[in-house]
Amino acid sequence: MIDMNQIVGSHDIVMITLDTLRYDVAKLEESNCRNLCADGPWEKRHTPGSFTYAAHHAFFGGFLPTPANTDKASHVRLFHTKNTGLKTHPYTWQFDAPDLVSGLAEEGYRTICIGGVIFFTKKNKLAKVLPGYFQESYWRMNFGVTNPRSTEHQVNHALKLLEKADINERLFLFLNISAIHGPNHYFLPGGSRKDSIESQRAALRYVDSQLGILFDALRSRGKTLCLAFSDHGTAYGEDGYDGHRLAHEVVWNVPYREFIIE
Repeated sequence: MIDMNQIVGSHDIVMITLDTLRYDVAKLEESNCRNLCADGPWEKRHTPGSFTYAAHHAFFGGFLPTPANTDKASHVRLFHTKNTGLKTHPYTWQFDAPDLVSGLAEEGYRTICIGGVIFFTKKNKLAKVLPGYFQESYWRMNFGVTNPRSTEHQVNHALKLLEKADINERLFLFLNISAIHGPNHYFLPGGSRKDSIESQRAALRYVDSQLGILFDALRSRGKTLCLAFSDHGTAYGEDGYDGHRLAHEVVWNVPYREFIIE
C-alpha cells in the first residue's frame, strides 16, 4: 500500500487514463503489456462514471476507481479532500482545494494535461471544463481518436515538455489516451470496419508499445508514481448493448494499476 504522504512533494505523479479500456480486454493482453504491467497484473476495479466526462470529474476530485470487492478495509483512497468529517486512512494524502489538480498545484506541482478524446479538445465550452483544471493543457488533432498514431503523438508532446522541465520542479502529468476509444478497428490488419474486443486488444498493444519511452523519460527525472487505469469500458453487443454511458458490467469493470517508476 502506497503512503501518499511520502509521495506527494517527493515524486512526480503521472496519471494515465486509458479511455474506454475494458477490464476483460486488459487481462487478455496482460502478458503483452510490457510497460504497463512490467511488475504486476491489472487489478479489477469499479469506475465512478460510465463515460469520460463523468468519470474524470470524479478522478479529479480524488475519487479513483474502487476495488471490485466487498472488503471495505481495502478501499483506501490515495487522495481525499479535507474537512469532510469522514475518517481517512493514515496513508491518504488530503488536499484543501476544490479538486485534486488544484490541491497538487498548491503543493508546488506544475500541472499538465495532454488530452485525447472529445471532452479535452477545448473546441467548445463543455470541452474546456476538464482541461481547465490544469495550469497547462494541450490538444491537437493528431492526439484524437481518428489518428492511428495518436499515442505516439501524445507521448512525443509529453517528451518535449519533460525535456524543458526543471529537474527540481515536481510535475503532475495527466494523459487521456484516446487510441483505445472507438474507432479502433484500424488497428487490426485486413481492413476491418467494426470495433470489437479483438480491435481493442490490438489498440492496447499499440498503446503499451508507445509508453516505454515516456517511462524512461520520467525515470531520468527521478522517482514517479504512475497511476494507469481506464475511465470506463464499452459494450460490443453484450446483452444487446453497444457503447457506454450505460449500466453494464463491461462498462463498470475497469483495469487499474499503480506503480513507482525509478
